[in-house]
Amino acid sequence: MKIATYNVNGIKARLPRLVEWLTETQPDVACLQEIKTSDETFPEAEIRDAGYGAIWHGQKGFNGVAVLAKGADPVERQRRLPGDDEDVLSRYLEAEIDGLIVASIYLPNGNPVPGPKFEYKLTWMERLHVHAAGLLATERQVCLAGDYNVIPTDADVWKPAAMASDALMQPESRAAFRRLAAQGWTDALHSRHPNNPLWTFWDYTMNSFARDAGFRIDHLMLSPAAADRLVDAGVDKDHRGREKASDHAPTWITLR
Repeated sequence: MKIATYNVNGIKARLPRLVEWLTETQPDVACLQEIKTSDETFPEAEIRDAGYGAIWHGQKGFNGVAVLAKGADPVERQRRLPGDDEDVLSRYLEAEIDGLIVASIYLPNGNPVPGPKFEYKLTWMERLHVHAAGLLATERQVCLAGDYNVIPTDADVWKPAAMASDALMQPESRAAFRRLAAQGWTDALHSRHPNNPLWTFWDYTMNSFARDAGFRIDHLMLSPAAADRLVDAGVDKDHRGREKASDHAPTWITLR
């Protein structure tokens, strides 16, 4: 089973690139972030024409997450991250597909630092810890996939000094990510490439992609039952270099 996460940076604007990627790589499950469209305007017909069933949690112009399954309809388990009834932003969607629990996560960016957006990021991560602990307690195969907006270590960025003041690299952000892993989650990409970090994001400015000035913020975190089945993990970097592409590259794992 191939599971991917892909921040598409606007599903309607990037629809040709998304369908192209689905057709070429054929993931069994695709978790999308920043679809930036309302529930009513999600391009369900085009996704189905590409061979995928879908569920989505949209928001006009901002945020938004979706889960796609090849030849099947994902069964929704959870819409919105529990823990704050007043948080209505579309950042979390959890589904079940062929016995696997998968979540599409768009974690808050948190900039500028300090400020209320950074506090919201840390509070959101704490809510994620609580919910993730409950998922671990089921002892099932679970994959928490998405754009975490966290650069875990200095090895995960082309130039640490360039991002030192960013919310993605603050000690609090990194500590929260480590606490999640310490619960028992496996960072799949790191586990397969511990000595050769792979970037998943390149900014549109300053010729970043051509210079390979990127960093890793898209993660697939696996429960022990899923990690035991991990075969491979990688990044479809070439899709970032195509015309009118997202600033993220699709990131994937395969499970036995």
